Amino acid sequence: MTTVRQRRVEKGTEAAEDQSSEEKNVKPDGKILSDRTGGKLWNILSVTVGGVVAISLGLLTSVYVATLHENDLWFSNIKEVEREISFRTECGLYYSYYKQMIQAASIQQGLHGLVYDNKTESVRTINILERMNVYQEVFLSILYRILPIQQYLEPVYFYIYTLFGLQAVYVIALYVTSWLLSGTWLSGLLAACWYITNRIDTTRVEFTIPLRENWALPFFAVQIAAITYLLRTHLQPVQERLTLMTVFIATFLFSLTWQFNQFMMLIQALALFILDCFDMLPTAKVMWLYIIQISGLLLVCVLQFFNSMILGSLLISFNASVLIARTMQKNLKKGGLLNRLGKLILHVLLVLCLTLLMNKFIKKILNLESDEHIFKFLKAKFGFGATRDFDANLYLCEEAFGLLPLNTFSRLSDTLLFYVYIFVLFLMTVAAVIVAFRNLSGSNQVQFMEKMEECTITLKPDAAYNLIHTVLFGCLALSTMRMKYLWTSHMCVFASFGLCSTEVWKLILKCIHLYTSQRTCVMKYSIPIIALLYISHKFWPGIMDELSELREFYDPDTVELMNWIKSNTPNTAVFAGSMQLLAGVKLCTGRTLTNHPHYEDKNLRERTKQIYQIYAKRSPEDVYRILRSFGTDYVILEDSICYERRHSRGCRLRDLLDVANGHIMDGLGENEPDLKPSLYPRFCEEIKKNLPSYTLHFTRVFQNKTFHVYKLAKHK
Repeated sequence: MTTVRQRRVEKGTEAAEDQSSEEKNVKPDGKILSDRTGGKLWNILSVTVGGVVAISLGLLTSVYVATLHENDLWFSNIKEVEREISFRTECGLYYSYYKQMIQAASIQQGLHGLVYDNKTESVRTINILERMNVYQEVFLSILYRILPIQQYLEPVYFYIYTLFGLQAVYVIALYVTSWLLSGTWLSGLLAACWYITNRIDTTRVEFTIPLRENWALPFFAVQIAAITYLLRTHLQPVQERLTLMTVFIATFLFSLTWQFNQFMMLIQALALFILDCFDMLPTAKVMWLYIIQISGLLLVCVLQFFNSMILGSLLISFNASVLIARTMQKNLKKGGLLNRLGKLILHVLLVLCLTLLMNKFIKKILNLESDEHIFKFLKAKFGFGATRDFDANLYLCEEAFGLLPLNTFSRLSDTLLFYVYIFVLFLMTVAAVIVAFRNLSGSNQVQFMEKMEECTITLKPDAAYNLIHTVLFGCLALSTMRMKYLWTSHMCVFASFGLCSTEVWKLILKCIHLYTSQRTCVMKYSIPIIALLYISHKFWPGIMDELSELREFYDPDTVELMNWIKSNTPNTAVFAGSMQLLAGVKLCTGRTLTNHPHYEDKNLRERTKQIYQIYAKRSPEDVYRILRSFGTDYVILEDSICYERRHSRGCRLRDLLDVANGHIMDGLGENEPDLKPSLYPRFCEEIKKNLPSYTLHFTRVFQNKTFHVYKLAKHK
């Protein structure tokens, strides 16, 4: 406590003002030089201690999630096939390319296999490096091959330890961001502790390791930390250039590792746009950030063989439109309140019109339809008309793409995080509104704002950016549960910053007429320490119990299926089935697939809908014809899908297929009036009866409690 307060006195503006008149009469003798030297040494000591704490917390977080993963699956003891099956759905697909590169005869052959891949989608050759964000798997596999570690570390451990190591980078970046905002590393410590104790809502890395967001979010956190530093005033030119370079590298790596990068950065660009409109950020720095976003995305576009989805992204159109609009409206920030509001409205309309026109023009030229399912999903989600589109409904019916559950807030409140966050958010929002009004008002409202000065604070650019960032990503998380990890981690940063902020406590104490610099200092350090003690007391025993709880991976039916496929089917066999299962088939057996979970391609979406007719009410002849058109040799039927109970009526996969096909859904309940009964029974149920019309085309070759595998006849 004492040492921390000494650091605060060094920085306190009020204390400096009180002493300024005395210091003018003091000669620059050895005492003042000694004080300055002591201050520098104290700052060096504080930064050193804070840095050591940051690195230690990052490493501890990595060890923590790695231990949870080991304890949950007994990963070190299970078979290789079980390890691979534990990479569920799309995670298994991404990891399969790492495995493919490791097993290739050479790096060149491995890269050639990715660029000319004919096993991920049957009867098609696709470029994996263009279609998917798997450069991280390529880089790791090359690194594993050239480093002398093969005798000591299995490829799978090299992979998962890298992901767990990135969690250290993530926590350190959150810590540094909070430290930069508040000026004390105690804030970073609190942010890291909140991140760890709210692990259920801040990360899912321990059970979805290869997921793209687990690669990308650490780089996004580094980018936010760099932007926070960049927006500080009085940076030296060298510092500014180095920070811009850091922002660019982090933006590039974030964009390279996640296919949804453009949507996240669009929200970030909107935050910059809003703040720039209200004159709360330096315009020159905002323009540089727009350019960095475009440059990073275009570089990724080049590496992904000019992926058209990137070129047609709203982010590139929006950023380009803002840059064009700013050159057309150079006097945007001049004039009185009404004059500036008028210019601002025109500026916003101009940017929106340019964005839509440019984006439509680009998509028309490129004939781009890869992202149309996202806009259909958003249209249906926000009530702009019901849709029977299969792809949109597939997203709408998934819990991950629904609204954020209310129990999330009760969990976040248990650690005090949500309460502190709402308190800080309210205060900072009030301050932002006042500052925005003052900026728009100009000199005409100076006297009014001078009266308000006693109860308000000036909002620094870095704090303003993080405020709008947390508000916009909060809206995203509330609307789509899967995106909550972008918000909850930043919530830890924002809440801890507010609790350790001199400006926040100064505002509170002034409003209740109790302000002194000493009281501000006491509140700034005592309240966070009390919060840390509370968190430690309440959650430390639970963390210890969690680390001592041992489980084991158990999925015998899937293991049996994968072993049967490897032993009883040719290497060239083509398999059809659900997207999620086929990703595991590719990873565990290396067989060719008809479809897979990476859904950002129109042809693949149409192909998947056709393959899924195995769960619809279609004739055996129709299903056979569809499957053979994709070169299918074997089809895998899952009872968990055919007799699904996880979703309610209307959201089961078979219901989505029935509605898309114009058929009445099964079970009690209403149907839309234009839906008709199907002429055929449900294929996945009827095929098990071994009727002649089915056995003519399909022969059952494998069966267990979960899966049924049928071999397709090869008619001339």
